[in-house]
Amino acid sequence: QTPLVESGGGLVQAGGSLKLSCAASGRTFSSYAMGWFRQAPGKEREFVAAISWRGAITSYADSVKGRFFISRDNAKNTVYLQMNSLKPGDTAVYYCAASYSPTNRVPTTPGEYAWWGQGTQVTVSS
Repeated sequence: QTPLVESGGGLVQAGGSLKLSCAASGRTFSSYAMGWFRQAPGKEREFVAAISWRGAITSYADSVKGRFFISRDNAKNTVYLQMNSLKPGDTAVYYCAASYSPTNRVPTTPGEYAWWGQGTQVTVSS
């Protein structure tokens, strides 16, 4: 059973908003950097956003900067991705991931993440 479970995906019109959640269970991820990645059909998995273990540092892909916002609540063992001004190009399966990093380092490549959720579908209609 995966320790990371995403929720909040769905169908939304262009310009709309969605908030994804990633809940961790079975272990604590407070010493982990957390990231969001996405994968559209026929494309490679790409970085979306990441946050350091205490939330002090965030990083975003250029394509989502200013529209998406990542946050975390370590008391709830949960990380969030607020997505605003959604575009059809944002359509993809969104994955939550965890990388052991009790520092302010924020990994941005999939290979740096050891734990993955099963993904949640986000579809943006035009």
